[in-house]
Amino acid sequence: MQAFPEFEVVPAVDVQDGQVVQLVGGERGTGKRYGDPVEAAERWVAAGAATLHLVDLDGAFEGERANAPAIERVVEAVGEDVGVQVGGGIRTAEDARSLLDAGVDRVILGTAAVEEPEVVAEISDTHPGTVLVSLDARDGEVVVSGWTEGTGLDPAEAAARYEELGAAGVLFTDVDVEGRLEGVRTDPVRRVVDAVSIPVVASGGVATLDDVRALKGAGAAAVVVGTALYEGRFTLKEAQEAV
Repeated sequence: MQAFPEFEVVPAVDVQDGQVVQLVGGERGTGKRYGDPVEAAERWVAAGAATLHLVDLDGAFEGERANAPAIERVVEAVGEDVGVQVGGGIRTAEDARSLLDAGVDRVILGTAAVEEPEVVAEISDTHPGTVLVSLDARDGEVVVSGWTEGTGLDPAEAAARYEELGAAGVLFTDVDVEGRLEGVRTDPVRRVVDAVSIPVVASGGVATLDDVRALKGAGAAAVVVGTALYEGRFTLKEAQEAV
């Protein structure tokens, strides 16, 4: 089944030190805390979320999953009611398969996919339709290891390559505007959308309902929203109704 057959607004539950945190521009130490991950997840499900976006921030920075217990609690709590996609610190096919076998619907691969592209094909062979490749861009360049290292890769070119390897979709994060509540940029999103036929999930910068509409207009199949929802800029229902 194709991921995101209809446009979705996906709440982010980013976890650091066991707590929900939203970073500004991907920088460590900039985060504002928003409490227990299970409580946040249950709140979004009750508000009508069809999918949840879970990220182990410590895992993204350190290279190994540091908040696995907290994320497992979220997966157990929401059950089969919603789709769950998980990223941060997933570095091997074994890591990914263990999550998928434990009830996660999609795994998000960033650093691992860049360093070893064939891992996308490995996972897709046994668990088709489950890999979202995370392409996080700063100044037009894909960055990895918690947004700390440049790769020299162009996001659109990289997206096309991962589609060939069996990726079910691309998660494109515009790091330059991430967490700033200053609005989105549609051109970088449109470039990635135009390069592939698989769904592109946009992330970064959403501050208003117009931002959500703009990303849908740019061709995104879904949008991940974090800070704007936690800060009450709009409700999940309002965002869903806006598109």
